[in-house]
Amino acid sequence: MTERVALYLQDAHDLRDGLDYVKYAEERGFEAVWQAESRLVRDAIVPMAAYAAVTDEIKVGSGVINNWTRNIGLLASTFLTLDDLAPNRVICGIGAWWDPLAKNVGINRRKPLLAMKETVLVMRRLLALERVTFHGEFVNVDNIALDVVHGRRDPRNVPIFIGATGPKMMELTGEICDGVVMNYCVPPTYNIKSLELLDKGARKTGRTVDDIDRPQLVVCSVDRDHDKAYDATRELLTQYLAQQPHIAKASGVSMDTVHDIQSILGWPATHEQVQAAKHLVTDDVIDRVTASGTPEEAKEKVAEYRKYGCTSPILYSAGADIKLLIDTFAQK
Repeated sequence: MTERVALYLQDAHDLRDGLDYVKYAEERGFEAVWQAESRLVRDAIVPMAAYAAVTDEIKVGSGVINNWTRNIGLLASTFLTLDDLAPNRVICGIGAWWDPLAKNVGINRRKPLLAMKETVLVMRRLLALERVTFHGEFVNVDNIALDVVHGRRDPRNVPIFIGATGPKMMELTGEICDGVVMNYCVPPTYNIKSLELLDKGARKTGRTVDDIDRPQLVVCSVDRDHDKAYDATRELLTQYLAQQPHIAKASGVSMDTVHDIQSILGWPATHEQVQAAKHLVTDDVIDRVTASGTPEEAKEKVAEYRKYGCTSPILYSAGADIKLLIDTFAQK
């Protein structure tokens, strides 16, 4: 029996190499590819369009864009355009972003739950090709509709998934979304409470947690040399635990450790700073919150995330050999 599995791509490779990785993942039976958008580096939409254009079956998701920097009309028309390239294969993964990045570009992330809810509800109506008037606190539109000049004039099937971390956002996701992009750098048991919150939200609209798709980002460093795999993961965790302390909190990592790393790293962190701080990330942390090691070790840990409710692991290669990761989890 095949299992659902997806690939996560960020920015540590040439963009054209990414096209090859996605085509190879499709050949090996991967269900989806998710493109990151986090720091001020590679945006998600351009790579997603490229992936959609060179593939035939694999789904293409944003993992995740934020709900603050694209107005609702542009956001909906962007995903309609992607759906034109890859009908019924596009997924909108969206998140509430994070500070200090948002603050540093002038975004005040106040009332993130309300802002997200307004965005999702109006975007869904626009992608259904409705004409929409909506006056909220964050989204205000008057009599707008997506103007399809060429192409399908039917409602578009673009599932919306929230990249949720906090408990209130997780509950909201269960209430209003098709799925959740569950966070990475957390132990598998973190999912227990997340599923309870998703179910609580889902029941507000007559559903249960089983109606909510639950793909999950999993840092997955695969190397035939166990130590090399761990060292690659150590460098990645050094950056992310410092830059996104909400993930560190969810991971159960000591705030003292986070502060020690932050005292060494700048933003964005340099290679030299990461090398100086990476010793603070212990093997125990790597064991708890990633799937790292030899192919068999990585597969064993990914199976734990499935056991605790992940419906499809989204594998984030911390190592350089992305094709080895794809081969390790190939479904055909």
